[in-house]
Amino acid sequence: MPLTGSLPPDSRVVRLSVAACSVVFAFEDRGSIPVSEKGLINLTALCEPETAGPDHRRLRARVEAEAYVASVCFKHGPPRLLGVELEWTVHHREDPGRRLDPDHLTAALGPHSPRTLKPDSPQLPLPAGSPLTLEPGGQVEISSLPAPAFGDLLDTVIADQRYLADLLGQGGLVLGRTGIDPHRSPRRVLDTPRYAAMERAFAPIGPDGITMMCATAGLQVCLDVGEPADITARWTAVSSLGPVMVALFGNSAVLAGQATGWVSARTRAVLGTDPARTLPLPVTDDPAAAWARHVLDAPLLCVRTGGGCWDAPSGVTFADWIAGALPEPPTTADLDYHISTLFPPVRPHGYFEVRYLDAQDGFAWVTPAALLVALMAQPAMVDAVVAACAPVADRWLAAARHGVADAPTAAAARTVLDLGLRAVPALGLPPEPTAVIIGDLARLIDRTATHRRLS
Repeated sequence: MPLTGSLPPDSRVVRLSVAACSVVFAFEDRGSIPVSEKGLINLTALCEPETAGPDHRRLRARVEAEAYVASVCFKHGPPRLLGVELEWTVHHREDPGRRLDPDHLTAALGPHSPRTLKPDSPQLPLPAGSPLTLEPGGQVEISSLPAPAFGDLLDTVIADQRYLADLLGQGGLVLGRTGIDPHRSPRRVLDTPRYAAMERAFAPIGPDGITMMCATAGLQVCLDVGEPADITARWTAVSSLGPVMVALFGNSAVLAGQATGWVSARTRAVLGTDPARTLPLPVTDDPAAAWARHVLDAPLLCVRTGGGCWDAPSGVTFADWIAGALPEPPTTADLDYHISTLFPPVRPHGYFEVRYLDAQDGFAWVTPAALLVALMAQPAMVDAVVAACAPVADRWLAAARHGVADAPTAAAARTVLDLGLRAVPALGLPPEPTAVIIGDLARLIDRTATHRRLS
């Protein structure tokens, strides 16, 4: 996909979608559509300054801001495209507990170095097209471009994953194998105003914030919101699946050389970072309105300025900003940025950004990603998921601590895995990866049946 280009001929579609800074699934023909550094369709780049103006308009009423959030974050249409984002901690091959040096990481990544690490870097995408970014602690992340089928996504992402591993290997570095750093305590590598403000904001709450920022690695799956009539069911399904998926694929038990007592210490750290922005969102019959209210009521994490300090006034929400808490009223661009500072397990972002999965070892990410995509592919399967997961939809902490040793979660997981065994073949993958995924799911069923149970 080229990084620049002209507007598609249907300008009506552009106008409907342009409010979002980065929307994955707005267009069926993406040949001339620019993408952001995260691999998402960058609609801001489609606009000339005079047409972009209304989308950076001042917001002077809460109702206006809530309507904007609902329309931007819950863009509906037939499910067509999907994506993944893969994160890894990075370690020295010979001494995995050694601190990362920014200059060493820059040298290893070469022209692919993100500008948050090297401001004058060309920041080239990886050879198969995936953009490369970094998290605050030096974790690397590759983001797939939107793909119409899971098989297409696998081909490109696996190619870029192999390339990245080889690139780092030439510099004596290796990708981590778990969802949390098992060797080092968290410490920031990137020095940016955003991450400095985040660290200062999270510090009074406790150590989970710096842990989430600098020591965790996740697997994110991006799914279309779906048609208007299906949105509530899809939101309920993808949200309710969280505890089951955390229990099945938790992969972050050891932090900085110490056993945490949690199957997914990453989930525990994320949920504990800042409850106003990291806890699960409620399952309701109007998720767009609920999300819009949540966004407006969430405290500001940082406020972009021309200087080096982006610290936000303590306790000021975005709704307060609209009401006059800061000297100038916010714009829609400020609201877009505020949304990017919220980290619930599922984030509506023009699509559903599923954030609750731990990073997996090597290519093991394929199985949880395939399971999630398959379960969300058909309305009947979505309804079955809702029914299976409803009894455990709120068992986030139990699932993160005990995994499938939590009896209620294990029972729901067995049903979900049975559904997955039926759904995965419909992804149309070649026989070999299909067999691997099916084998993994079958072994997980065995594990849920034999693991010691907790009442």
